[in-house]
Amino acid sequence: MRILGIDPGLAIVGYSILEINKDETMLVSSGSIQTDKNKSDASRLYEIQSDLITIIEKYKPQAASIEKLFYFKNQKTVIPVAEARGVILSVLESKSVPIYEYTPIEVKQMITGYGRASKDEVARIVEMSIKYKKLPKLDDTLDSIAIALCCSRTNNIN
Repeated sequence: MRILGIDPGLAIVGYSILEINKDETMLVSSGSIQTDKNKSDASRLYEIQSDLITIIEKYKPQAASIEKLFYFKNQKTVIPVAEARGVILSVLESKSVPIYEYTPIEVKQMITGYGRASKDEVARIVEMSIKYKKLPKLDDTLDSIAIALCCSRTNNIN
């Protein structure tokens, strides 16, 4: 089964495609949709929509997992991230991709066994859990892998 993991944002949307089989989890693709801060929010949201449609059509995921808005330290980013999430959810629905949503604490709990784990702890477990030569360095992309792994584990997907 293919799972699309998504870490939403307006500036950067991290994404990954995991192939889940009974004995192994492989990273098929990962990357980010990065929008230009000098463009209007509407233009940036449209870019996210267009790029996500392309990703879905290319990789044909059978499920998608996305991070829920849970708590934001920076109140200036909460609305743009919520808008990006709305666009992402709309695209997933329009493409009939089943959606699973998780808070950051739920992802960390499922991946490491501890809901307050550090990014480094999550990265170590992700690296041990999937087959791939070299994991991406961008936090948003790595987070998307963890979100997809969480989906595979909580929903017994294989």
